[in-house]
Amino acid sequence: MKRAQPRIPARLLPVVAAVAALTGLSVAPAHASSHREAPAITATPKVDGTDFYMFNSYEPSRLTGPGYVTLVANYLPLQDAYGGPNYFKLDPNALYEIHVDNNGDGKEDVTFQFRFNNTLRGTTLKIGGTDVAIPLTQSGQITAPNAATSNVNETFTVDIVRGDRRTGTRGSVTNTSGGSNVFAKPVDNIGMKTIPNYAAYAAQHIYTVNIPGCASTGKVFVGQRKDPFAVNLGVIFDLLNVPGAADFTPAEAAFLLDNSKKDAGTDDLADANVTTLAVEVPTSCLLATGANDPVIGGWTTASLRQGSLLSSAPKSGYQTSALAGGAWTQVSRLGMPLVNEVVIGLPDKDKFNNSKPKDDGQFATYVTNPTLPALVDIALGTAVAPTNFPRTDLVTTFLTGITGVNQPKAFSTTPSTGVASEMLRLNTAIAPTPEATQNRLGLLGGLLGPAPQDLAGYPNGRRPNDDVVDISLIAVMGGLCVANGNADTYKLGTACKPSAAPLGAAVFGLHDGVDQAGAKVKANGPLLPTFPYLGTPLPGAK
Repeated sequence: MKRAQPRIPARLLPVVAAVAALTGLSVAPAHASSHREAPAITATPKVDGTDFYMFNSYEPSRLTGPGYVTLVANYLPLQDAYGGPNYFKLDPNALYEIHVDNNGDGKEDVTFQFRFNNTLRGTTLKIGGTDVAIPLTQSGQITAPNAATSNVNETFTVDIVRGDRRTGTRGSVTNTSGGSNVFAKPVDNIGMKTIPNYAAYAAQHIYTVNIPGCASTGKVFVGQRKDPFAVNLGVIFDLLNVPGAADFTPAEAAFLLDNSKKDAGTDDLADANVTTLAVEVPTSCLLATGANDPVIGGWTTASLRQGSLLSSAPKSGYQTSALAGGAWTQVSRLGMPLVNEVVIGLPDKDKFNNSKPKDDGQFATYVTNPTLPALVDIALGTAVAPTNFPRTDLVTTFLTGITGVNQPKAFSTTPSTGVASEMLRLNTAIAPTPEATQNRLGLLGGLLGPAPQDLAGYPNGRRPNDDVVDISLIAVMGGLCVANGNADTYKLGTACKPSAAPLGAAVFGLHDGVDQAGAKVKANGPLLPTFPYLGTPLPGAK
């Protein structure tokens, strides 16, 4: 049933949009890409994870027959398309990983490890009879992998590790065509003159692969993509710096943004690209043997060597100014986006990036007693934050999974062996929804419109189309407690009841002012209907 939406005075629309956005950035680990979220990661952008997606594959060829899961990890944020001459190559001294927990204990059971190698071709031109190295990454048009006109060839390998990421059983993912374990990465979208048809060029880098331990083949793609996310971050982080904020009265804080005004915000990521690491895996290859549990959890990390020695006199070559060595040290971690950026306190941000899900008990207070809702109250001069403490509703949704939807069976055993930990959780037994009929509001779709509930959507995993902003807004501002009622329908705790949510039923009208589905068409360009799903990156020149 569609709920009636409150009306808002026109002068309040931009203010309420920003309030909704900031509120959405509170405890719910979602709302936007996780860019530059911790002090240390700002110094190493090549290993800065921005978004993580995990969903049952929904391209037409995957809707019937054996299931597949797509895992997408984006790195290196805020790429300007014109960022030459070196553009945005990934770090050969880094280890990029995608982890899957298939038994609810907060530990990785399956890990995909990506390593990169950037090889200088050393293209020269004869100038006045002398061979001189060119200053660019290309010497002509590029239309195929490892083109002779590409002055730097980018390649990568993928290993699968079962068990502990460092000591488990390891195997190489290989190309079904030729059997090689080395794959070419497309150069970034330099511009239309260098790469006339980037979509066709990039498609040549989608590989069908053999994955050790999997009965069926999978797919792999690594390359630049258009950042698929939409968010209006600038005014939000500037303490609600929006027109009319000075005139915002406490009574007006109760008004919520009407869905008819959902495009009132500005997408600050409309001109940004990212680098995507994507793998599609047969579902059976990710599940625990004999456990009869279809729920998996996932997150992505990046690690660097402990030491790096700068050379006082670098040799000629490519990236020869430093020598890295020592054990791998994790410097980036991302499951549900924005956990570290706006949930974890400033003293613990670097610590969180170095941590593992199994140890998330040390950060529990940031979820059970979140600070950002209180900061919103201060900014507005009135109380709109939920009052149920501890926030068991958010612990359930974001740290253990939702009972009957995406909670691992380990949490229902006696005694429970499940470990509350931050990661995306996906019920692989819920059939994927075709792209054309996906509800951008996922599980909450039936509450906010005539479209039916989409059980295959966020927070049951995360698809590129999912408007995690609006979904999380409703949850973080007490929507789950309103739905839970006084009878504790969803077992979220007796304190989680309608009276704990100052916004009451109006919480279901929350919207952040930038619609994910609308922004992907108008600003970001269309998503792809097939793997790797994220759209063609913006060109440096048209």
